[in-house]
Amino acid sequence: MDEKRIQEVLQIEKQAQAIYEAALREAEQLPVLASQESQSLIEKTRVEAEAEAHRLVANAEAKEECARILADAEEKSNRMKGLAMSHMERAVGYVLDRVAGRD
Repeated sequence: MDEKRIQEVLQIEKQAQAIYEAALREAEQLPVLASQESQSLIEKTRVEAEAEAHRLVANAEAKEECARILADAEEKSNRMKGLAMSHMERAVGYVLDRVAGRD
């Protein structure tokens, strides 16, 4: 082989070695980068899950509050109906007594 060919082979080997070393450095960084990305994704997912949980709790509390208010309103309505019926009976008795001439 002539000197020119030997220099080309040496240059190609040098480039191959540089590519190999760069690939090794990149391969060494991949686990670190993967770990960082997974931690980032875990944190992002945790934050989103907490926000969703807060939203669900708020909705549940609002529904519970609405149900409680409705139950209270129905209870008051039933009490008022009962009072109205008792007052109606007294009012009818009063009117009948007045018509009959009893005071």
